[in-house]
Amino acid sequence: MSTKLQLFTGLWLAGVVVTAKPVWAIPMVSQLGTPTTTVKELVSQAATPQSLIIINRVQANPTDKGVELILQTTAGEQLQITDRRAENSFIADIPNAQLRLANGDDFRFSSQNPVQGITEITVTNFDAKTIRVTIAGAASIPIVELLDSPQEGLIFSIAGAVASTPSLQPQAEDPQREIQAEQPSTQGDQPIELVVTGQQDSYSVQNAATATRTDTPLRDIPQSIQVIPRQVIEDQRATQLNEALRNVSGVQPSNSAGRTRDRFVIRGFDDFNSVIRDGFKENTSAYRETANIERIEVLKGPASVLFGQLEPGGVINIITKQPQAEPFLTMGLEAGSYGFFRPTVDFNSPLNDSKTLRLRVNASVEVSESFRDFDKETSRFFIAPVLAWDIGDRTNLVFDLEYLKDSRPFDRGLVALGDRVADIPFNRILGEPFDSKEVEDLRIGTRLEHGFNDNWKLRSALRIVSTQTSSFVTEPDSLDEATGLLSRGFGVDRPTPDETYAFQTDLIGKFKTGAIEHELVIGFDFNRQTNFVDDRRSAPAPAIDIFNPVYLTAKPNIESDPFRGLFAADNIGIYIQDQIKLAENLKLLIGGRYDFAEQSFLSIVDGVKFFDISDQAFSPRIGIVYQPITPLSIYTSYSRSFAQNFGIQRDNSRIEPERGTQYEVGVRGEFLDGKLITSLAGYQITKTNVATPDPADLNFSIPVGEVRSRGIEFDIAGELAKGWNIIASYAYTDAKITEDNTDINGNRVNRVPENSASIWTTYELQSGALQGLGMGAGLFFVGERQGDLSNSFTVPGYTRTDAALFYRRDNWNLGLNFKNIFDVNYIESTTSRTSIDAGIPFTVIGSLSVKF
Repeated sequence: MSTKLQLFTGLWLAGVVVTAKPVWAIPMVSQLGTPTTTVKELVSQAATPQSLIIINRVQANPTDKGVELILQTTAGEQLQITDRRAENSFIADIPNAQLRLANGDDFRFSSQNPVQGITEITVTNFDAKTIRVTIAGAASIPIVELLDSPQEGLIFSIAGAVASTPSLQPQAEDPQREIQAEQPSTQGDQPIELVVTGQQDSYSVQNAATATRTDTPLRDIPQSIQVIPRQVIEDQRATQLNEALRNVSGVQPSNSAGRTRDRFVIRGFDDFNSVIRDGFKENTSAYRETANIERIEVLKGPASVLFGQLEPGGVINIITKQPQAEPFLTMGLEAGSYGFFRPTVDFNSPLNDSKTLRLRVNASVEVSESFRDFDKETSRFFIAPVLAWDIGDRTNLVFDLEYLKDSRPFDRGLVALGDRVADIPFNRILGEPFDSKEVEDLRIGTRLEHGFNDNWKLRSALRIVSTQTSSFVTEPDSLDEATGLLSRGFGVDRPTPDETYAFQTDLIGKFKTGAIEHELVIGFDFNRQTNFVDDRRSAPAPAIDIFNPVYLTAKPNIESDPFRGLFAADNIGIYIQDQIKLAENLKLLIGGRYDFAEQSFLSIVDGVKFFDISDQAFSPRIGIVYQPITPLSIYTSYSRSFAQNFGIQRDNSRIEPERGTQYEVGVRGEFLDGKLITSLAGYQITKTNVATPDPADLNFSIPVGEVRSRGIEFDIAGELAKGWNIIASYAYTDAKITEDNTDINGNRVNRVPENSASIWTTYELQSGALQGLGMGAGLFFVGERQGDLSNSFTVPGYTRTDAALFYRRDNWNLGLNFKNIFDVNYIESTTSRTSIDAGIPFTVIGSLSVKF
């Protein structure tokens, strides 16, 4: 007796149906059942795997709806399908199988343009034990829904299509599905059992867009990149970006500007612009909101080739949620220690019957009190509507908006005394109770993508950001260590507008030169940022005793001359990149970018121009990936970065931009059928042309400074077994100032621990009366760090322990998270001897969500 695995490719807006069933009962589309609503409805009978499956016949038969693709094999074998969709293609891998066709072509079956909307169907031996089936859509990737028919078994049905989205946006949110079909050990004409396991809660992500501006498998990228999926953010209740990034090697929090914004050190280099959103660099003075984050992609090493001037450590790309074809409403509530209260809403709905117009809205409100003295309140409101419109088969348009209003206490934290952090309570503030900062952010964007044909498309995006910031703060100055008195000053910043206008356009094409495949990206981007500083005032503040503080009872009225000025920065970049497939297991990535950058600051009060600089720079990248076996990639790469320099030499000439150069080698592995992804990387980054004081005249600079960072990083993420997820990391970072003509020469870079590590794992019961009950636990270790560039004080290392309990059943999710269980006193980050951020104490957060 024989069975056939069919992939029925039908067209409901370029739809696809995949079905596994006995060979003698091939269904038509009209015979298919209705969509199932639960995974349990898909189970029919049981079986066990035996040996390698041989596919000896492949047919593509036209039907009234599309085309049937039939793969013929013998009965009694294990069938397993893993969805590996990418861009416009539905891709299914069948492990434990081999293609041996009777026509003499043992390795490939192909059908070109079998039906309108499908450009090609291929069946190939991906490796010695895996068959890959690829169904390429003309302009869209299908949305897969599960169908169940009593006669035909399980069916993957594509009842609609999602138009191609910009590559820096997430693809369809439908979970990865795995289908297993096993034959009972007893003989007879019994139907095949099909077990479906959803992967929506998996920690492994196999594709990313940040490294190449195209949706590229991680295994093909010759540079270290880690992805934090939405599930990790939810499992850890990460309401701030720095909580999620604890899971990534080589990333540490940096200067938080008095606990009011995100900033990070990556591979030893600190950069305010290292956080980007959907591929756009952005300047914000507030903590990013996590409610609408789909995933976070962290690209290590120089990224100037695609994003312009940056520090050489890397970039953190926030990928936001996008509208989906199927309607849903998710309502959540989080509440916990220190008055924390945070309701959230995630609403998604198609706006017409054809689902070509779709809307998604994420919103959150947060109120909380600080663990620091005086229980000062934080309040946030966030809303992010996104509208997607499939204008045609090859054209789609997305409009998005984000609005955030954030009000929170300004708090510079603790101070150093001698060579360590002062021994004072971790909740003591050294500012004033009325210190605060308010930020109002508005982002408006649009993205347009048009496919000229199956191989070439144009993608353009526009982003406008407007930020209003106001604050009243008490800034620490210096500490008299003999008396314990901390001198301070007041600062008032009236509402000041900060605006950014950014535009990107890419031409992306696929072509061949002989047997060599290319994916070419040619792009242009423009970014203009203006910041109008209006009525910024300062005045002396009374000193405070750090051991016995006495605070003011009222906010003073500061009367001083205002400072007004206009900062402007313009950046234009032109870049080209080619991803070259020299062979199935050998890939080359090569690219370069040329930047034109200008910055200026003009005083509006007296017309003095503080600086006006203009630079040009070329940033290359080249890397190669070799895959000796399918799940293993070995790579090496070379890349450069640039950042403008503000130093002036004695002859009044400008110092050329700082340049970062990285050499990296690494190994990336995919195990357990791609459910577990590991990476190991070694690198050296050298930043040169750093401005240092001129010994002959300290009013000027010379370009002799150099910073070097060497390190080894290990990351692992994915599913160890059914229901058991893990994400872990380790980083060894040796970051030093290797050349400087001052006394900091040879010092370690501040905020950078030599050793850091993390592990977070969850397990969820898969069956029985307690099915859906789970628990999680995590350890986050950060080693000893230097508190400033002078290495004048040391910040001790720490290990923080977190845990979670949760219960998931049907559309309900109930959770309890415990952060810093052992209430360890630890330092999050430092800015200077008088600005040291203490970490959170023991905290409990309860959560409840329901999806309709």
